[in-house]
Amino acid sequence: MQLKLKLTVLAVVAAAGGGVACAQEQVVKIGHVAPLSGPQAHYGKDNENGARMAIEELNAQGITIGGKKIRFELQAEDDAADPKQGAAVAQKLCDSKVAGVVGHLNSGTTIPASKIYHDCAIPMVTGAATNPNLTKPGYKTTFRIIASDSALGAGLATYAADTLKLRTVAIIDDRTAYGQGVAEVFKKTAIAKGIKVVDEQFTTDKATDFMAILTAVKAKSPDAVFYGGMDPQAGPMLRQMEQLGMGNMKFFSGDGSCTAEIAKLSGGAKTLSNMICGEGAASLAKMPGGAAWKAKYDAKYPGQFQLYSPYTYDATQLLVDAMKRANSVDPKVYVNELAKSNYRGVTAEIVFEPNGDLKNPAITLYVYKDGKKTPM
Repeated sequence: MQLKLKLTVLAVVAAAGGGVACAQEQVVKIGHVAPLSGPQAHYGKDNENGARMAIEELNAQGITIGGKKIRFELQAEDDAADPKQGAAVAQKLCDSKVAGVVGHLNSGTTIPASKIYHDCAIPMVTGAATNPNLTKPGYKTTFRIIASDSALGAGLATYAADTLKLRTVAIIDDRTAYGQGVAEVFKKTAIAKGIKVVDEQFTTDKATDFMAILTAVKAKSPDAVFYGGMDPQAGPMLRQMEQLGMGNMKFFSGDGSCTAEIAKLSGGAKTLSNMICGEGAASLAKMPGGAAWKAKYDAKYPGQFQLYSPYTYDATQLLVDAMKRANSVDPKVYVNELAKSNYRGVTAEIVFEPNGDLKNPAITLYVYKDGKKTPM
């Protein structure tokens, strides 16, 4: 009786075909890191959404690599925009043996993490960290699919000098790798273009009160203020500029402040209409697949879009495209194909320079009309 029951169970399993399919399926983990807590959590969730959307679409394709059906899993981690936590998370992903990493978001977390990924031979693709120092070590595992601050800061300064004919500027940065980096590039280009830097001030990426700094800036009467940092600081700064009667000054900033969220964070300040910010890519409308992708994103994650999710989507797809071309999910094998990518993504035609930077990146400048981010 016991033998007959065992044979019946085996027959049912064989008829379902489940045993063979399960044995042949391979789970491949892809890591994602961004600030999912703290004042920058809205960026982080948007980034995670982009990567998760890509994972779901890839799994729906039933991809086979190396003779095995692959099921991708996203291992999402929170670095809270903190370099120490970012390093700890990077080591965790190495220990988890993820096949690749999408992230990090902040330059200050990405730069130290990149060495950890290099040491454990895991490719990472960032679509958000813009400090030029990220790719200077020449790690063969580090890739960036957005323009660096070398292009972005210079583009903003060139517009200030050549188009707006500004003569003086005050510069404020948050002392992070990103904020300080983009401010330095802006400053260098502005000076070369004949703009005089009349004041330099510093804050932190945790501050919300800028009245003392702005009062000092106001005393120098610059034509414009440049802020190197993220929108949790840029928003209140715009509101406080209005309170101090600085409504006649232009306000420049990089991609870290160039979000939809800043309209809320500035509390409806009229100074938002003076803001000019830049992104290291084409506008969504001009991206190869931007409009169609955005419609899908909004349907899946209504009201959550910020900035970098198209890049994290592309970064995830790019990693898997390299695995398919290498016919391997082994990071040490497919990393060579990743370096040779010629991939038509949502954001751009992705081809890399030898150092891992995106070849021929675009930049787009934006203004805010009636509180809406609008490409120039």
